[in-house]
Amino acid sequence: MGVADIVIIGGGIAGVSLAARLAPQASVILLEAEETLAHHASGRSAALYEPRYGTPAVVELSLASSDYFHAAEGVLSPRGLLMVGKAGTEAEFAAETRDMQLDPISPDDARKMVPILNPDVLTQASFAAHAWDIDTDLLLQGFARKARAHGAQIVTRARVTAMSRADGQWKIRTESGDFSAGLVVNAAGAWVDQVAAMAGVSPLGFTPYRRSMARIPAPEGMDPAAWPMIFGAGEAWYAKPDAGALIVSPAEEHLMAPHDAWADDMVLAEGLARYEEFVTAPVTRVISNWAGLRTFSPDRSLVIGHDLRQSGFFWLAGQGGQGFQTCPAASQMAADLITGRPTGLPDSLVAALSPARFG
Repeated sequence: MGVADIVIIGGGIAGVSLAARLAPQASVILLEAEETLAHHASGRSAALYEPRYGTPAVVELSLASSDYFHAAEGVLSPRGLLMVGKAGTEAEFAAETRDMQLDPISPDDARKMVPILNPDVLTQASFAAHAWDIDTDLLLQGFARKARAHGAQIVTRARVTAMSRADGQWKIRTESGDFSAGLVVNAAGAWVDQVAAMAGVSPLGFTPYRRSMARIPAPEGMDPAAWPMIFGAGEAWYAKPDAGALIVSPAEEHLMAPHDAWADDMVLAEGLARYEEFVTAPVTRVISNWAGLRTFSPDRSLVIGHDLRQSGFFWLAGQGGQGFQTCPAASQMAADLITGRPTGLPDSLVAALSPARFG
C-alpha cells in the first residue's frame, strides 16, 4: 500500500499544479485514472491566458496568476483577442467588449489583422493585446517535474474504485493498488461528484458540458501565425491559429455525463458554418476534431476548500475551461489552505471559492 500525508485524485492541471505546491511540505501521491496526465479536459484546452474571461471570482483568480505566468520562461507567447460582431449581436458584443476590457476598433482595422474577415458581414470589432497563448505541455510538465523532484509519487492507470475512512485515514482502492492518506484532494475534473459520492461526501452539483474543436487548414496562401484569437460575439464560435492551421470551435455547452468526450459531427458542422459566415475563405476539409468536458459548479466559479462536513476531504474542482489560466493562483491558494498558511488573497475571494457557499 502507498502511504502519504495527502492523496490527490486527478492528474489534470489542477491536481498536478497542487502536487508541485504541496510536495516540498508534505508527502504526496497523485492518482490519475488514465495512462497519461492531462488526458481529458486539460489535454484538450484552447490554451489561452485571457485573465478577464469568466465569472468575477474566476477573473480575480486569473489576474492573481499573472505574475507566475509572466515569470515562467517560455510559457506565454503573444496572441491578442479580437471580438467580431454582425448585425443583431450588438448587445452581446457590447457586454463582452466591456467585460473583457477590449478596445473598439473599426471593421477595416480588424480585417488588417485577419484578412479573411468578410466585410459584408462584419459590423463591429474590438481588440486587446492582453491575451497570450499558453504552452500547456511546458506548464504541466514543469509542475510535474517539481512535484517529482520533491518526492511526490505520480501514479497513472490508477482509477479509484472505492474509498473509506477510519481512524483519521482514507483507504483508497484503485486499479493499480491501494493507497492511504490523512487528506484526500478531489481534483477529478468531470468526475468530482462521483469521487465525492464514493467517499460518502455529499456532491455539490457539478455539471460537465461538452465543447468541440476542429483543426482546419490555413486559408490558401496565408500564414495565420500572427493572427489573434477571434471570438464571435455571444461566444457563438471562436478560432485560433495553431501550428500552421486554425482551430475552430462551435463553443457549445452540451450537458454530458462524465466520459471520454468526442466531437458531435452535427454540432461541429453548425459551428463551422457560423465561422464561415464571418470569413471569405470556405472550410474545405477538417484535419482533425476532438472534444473535452468543461465542468462547472452551480455558480460557475471554482470550488477550493475543505468540505464542510467530512474531515480530511478537500475540493479543487469546477475549473470550467479556465483550469490553465487559473492554476498558478488556484494551486497556491489550495496549498495554503491545506497547510494552514495565509493565502495572501482577499478574504472575499477565498469565500467566493469556498465550498461553504453551497451550504
